Amino acid sequence: MTSIIKLTAVSGVQEESALCYLLQVDEFRFLLDCGWDENFSMDIIDAMKRYVHQVDAVLLSHPDPIHLGALPYAVGKLGLNCTIYATIPVYKMGQMFMYDLYQSRNNSEDFTLFTLDDVDCAFDKIQQLKYSQIVNLKGKGHGLSITPLPAGHMIGGTIWKIVKDGEEEIVYASLPTSIKLPNFQHYVKYINDYYFLLTANVMETLRGDGNVLIAVDTAGRVLELAQLLDQIWRTKDAGLGVYSLALLNNVSYNVVEFSKSQVEWMSDKLMRCFEDKRNNPFQFRHLSLCHSLADLARVPSPKVVLCSQPDLESGFSRELFIQWCQDSKNSVILTYRTTPGTLARYLIDNPGEKMLDLEVRKRVKLEGKELEEYLEKEKMKKEAAKKLEQEKEVDVDSSDESDMENDLDQPAMVKTKHHDLMMKSEGSRKGSFFKQAKKSYPMFPTHEERIKWDEYGEIIRPEEFLVPELQATEEEKSKLEAGLANGDEPMDQDLSVVPTKCTCSIESIEIRARVTYIDYEGRSDGDSIKKIINQMKPRQLVIVHGPPEASLDLAESCKAFTKDIKVYTPKLQETVDATSETHIYQVRLKDSLVSSLQFCKAKDTELAWIDGVLDMRVVKVDTGVLLEEGMKEDAEEGELAMDVAPDPSTEHSATAAAAQHAMKNLFGEDERELSEESDIIPTLEPLPPQEIPGHQSVFINEPRLSDFKQVLLREGIQAEFVGGVLVCNNMVAVRRTEAGRIGLEGCLCDDYYKIRELLYQQYAVV
Repeated sequence: MTSIIKLTAVSGVQEESALCYLLQVDEFRFLLDCGWDENFSMDIIDAMKRYVHQVDAVLLSHPDPIHLGALPYAVGKLGLNCTIYATIPVYKMGQMFMYDLYQSRNNSEDFTLFTLDDVDCAFDKIQQLKYSQIVNLKGKGHGLSITPLPAGHMIGGTIWKIVKDGEEEIVYASLPTSIKLPNFQHYVKYINDYYFLLTANVMETLRGDGNVLIAVDTAGRVLELAQLLDQIWRTKDAGLGVYSLALLNNVSYNVVEFSKSQVEWMSDKLMRCFEDKRNNPFQFRHLSLCHSLADLARVPSPKVVLCSQPDLESGFSRELFIQWCQDSKNSVILTYRTTPGTLARYLIDNPGEKMLDLEVRKRVKLEGKELEEYLEKEKMKKEAAKKLEQEKEVDVDSSDESDMENDLDQPAMVKTKHHDLMMKSEGSRKGSFFKQAKKSYPMFPTHEERIKWDEYGEIIRPEEFLVPELQATEEEKSKLEAGLANGDEPMDQDLSVVPTKCTCSIESIEIRARVTYIDYEGRSDGDSIKKIINQMKPRQLVIVHGPPEASLDLAESCKAFTKDIKVYTPKLQETVDATSETHIYQVRLKDSLVSSLQFCKAKDTELAWIDGVLDMRVVKVDTGVLLEEGMKEDAEEGELAMDVAPDPSTEHSATAAAAQHAMKNLFGEDERELSEESDIIPTLEPLPPQEIPGHQSVFINEPRLSDFKQVLLREGIQAEFVGGVLVCNNMVAVRRTEAGRIGLEGCLCDDYYKIRELLYQQYAVV
């Protein structure tokens, strides 16, 4: 591949962290995933800041936060402004992930990294695709195509295939984390053991009158687990129908509804079940959908609860863990090996831990003096806003009067006023996850007065239309304003409509419940991954996202399979140059240089010779350059190649070998390393006319003598082959020499010059 290909590891190499990589293909830059870890590490954001304004497109592979969690922050705070590509399930379920993540954090702390509006704004930029849908990019990405392929790890999970000009392919595949199992039989046993451990744990806990907490994600693999448990509940032999099964997260209803409409993205088995029996696998019979702890309290115990977040850092899973872990009857099942530093990972790495000092975060209503101060501030804000509104009305009235006076004083003057501004509704929406249409109203220079009477002239009194039994007393109104109606605290009161604050305290918690880690991340054995890579037979392989020892083991195995393969294991912030051809460089062209070029067409390309000065801000080198510009939309996005000697025997005399030789002589290895370190793209400037040295003509193309014979016959020249030589009018011979060139022999006559001119027309001469 003659394209420049570089991969920069922004995050997710040599560690178990969020995935984010910058892929450069010539001038076009892809951001492969845009993940954020569970602790919202700002190191990832700081690394992303360096590249966010260079990104031309974002490719999302999975809907969970570790693949797209930083997207709302990048769009809302960093200014990421480009098209984002994802499959339809990644778009829909990704929204559910981010809504639930925001609400889980906001329910217990003042979360300000991003808002629901940032989530909506980010997902508005997503272009939804189907599997195998080829998208041809435009502009800077001319010649590039992207195709999403099924990854099989999660609903909508994607393997991205990137192709440049129909040449070699770039594949970005997020393979499941490998685990060391000897062979396939052991892997099958591993899956069966998982099923047995899960069902045995659930049955034993429920029959012991305990509750089971299963920490899962929001809208990914939780669908598989919910479907599996619902099937077990339907089995009469299991005897679990008398117990309760619940799904608890902030968007549980929407997740299940979306999953019902995405059966086509699932396995063939589920699709056949739906097509043959019209039985939707996500029409749950025993699964109760809950959106709050109050909803869960109405579900009878003992019960099994699937709740988010899997890291136990926030959300309902953390709250239930604090409540249930101190009872020996209960059981906690962890299904994800989350990143180091999270509570779930700590429990996995320390299975015998019995005492924990946990940070307990809560959002509570304001009371007493704090509530009074809050209400006083809100009152002052309302009065200030009302005063400002009145001042605006006075200004509008005065401006109308002045306009009328000016119209009377200057009747001949033509006044042009535009009142096409749109006034948007003020205030931010609260308590809703989904986008609402932002209303806007035309703003006119007149003040609209409210009608105080009906069409019959009667004064309208709103209090006459109120039902007396539903009217609250003044005392009740004051209590409602303070959030203390009837003197009781409602069990399921929406804290988003009452003044609240966040509290934080450190509590020592004794873990008496049984805590079990049952791997449910869809891992595969290491041998399978190695076999897949061996079957693909890639020329180059970049291994990312894994601990150093696992990455090194996979790299050594791949090298053993194929000796010619190049394997890279980059470090954080390291850039891997995966360009197949060596000594290929990017050069900027000045507009003055491009406008002075004289192109000659050769098949599907246009060629021009450049005499210019290469400015690298370090050295200036005079050189002759042959510019090969494919038929592209942007003229300045051409490819540069060097030609040190004309060779009409080749189809493109500016070959890769000549380019390598010329660039090596021109820059040298030291200058190349300097340009990579400083990230300087040299600029090609035009030479002054008096300094242009001139050059020998270069013939581009490789015409065939049989085709040239047809050209001569159309021009009325008799031509026939005699011993491999094309004889024309019995006076001129056209033959191919040993060097591959085409030579003319004959008398210097009119036929000779005419035949030579026709031969020149078969070439692009620069």
